[in-house]
Amino acid sequence: MNARFNARAVLFDLDGTLLDTIGDLAEAANRMLAELGRPLRPLAEVHSFVGKGLPNLVRRCLTENASATEAEIEAAIGVFRRHYTTVNGLGTRIYPGILETLAEMRARKLKLAVVTNKAGDFTRPLLAHMGIAHHFEAVVSGDTLPVKKPDPAMLFHACELLGVPAEEALMIGDSANDALAARAAGMPVLLVTYGYSEGMPVDTIECDGLLSNALQALDHIVAA
Repeated sequence: MNARFNARAVLFDLDGTLLDTIGDLAEAANRMLAELGRPLRPLAEVHSFVGKGLPNLVRRCLTENASATEAEIEAAIGVFRRHYTTVNGLGTRIYPGILETLAEMRARKLKLAVVTNKAGDFTRPLLAHMGIAHHFEAVVSGDTLPVKKPDPAMLFHACELLGVPAEEALMIGDSANDALAARAAGMPVLLVTYGYSEGMPVDTIECDGLLSNALQALDHIVAA
């Protein structure tokens, strides 16, 4: 039987939860690597690097089975940002069930927010490009605060913006970052099985339920 929660707000991760962005991230990463004269990375490898924000993605692209100085990594971040600005959203797709889930949650008067480790310069344009920005009353990006998930501060900040206590919110994500942040914030967390999860099997991550389709989240929320 599904665990059910009296949630007034739902916080969503972005990459790997709402949107499949891996094609654009891999394209930007490989454009960066080519410009820097580094070996390109296969999509599956970039896939496993996603989750802790842009600087971590760039660092892993440069240092996984290789070496790079901090100065080289810092310079590469700027190169990646330039290329990602060009391709952000071009190959991104909305996961099945997301549009219907967001519409139904809004019909139920739930307050919705995005909480992502992606930088704000990329988050808001992407939400607008994909036509889903209007669903969310708050967006907390990877550079909104000095910390990123799994720090719970991002979730607390989203709840403050929504005017809902953390204990009355539900987190939906795809990785241990989301689960750890939610646990630390004292809120339940559901994980999608189709996301990125940094190469970690999602069914090994402690959470309150697994979703093969976002629509299944509706079964975990007690109707008002």
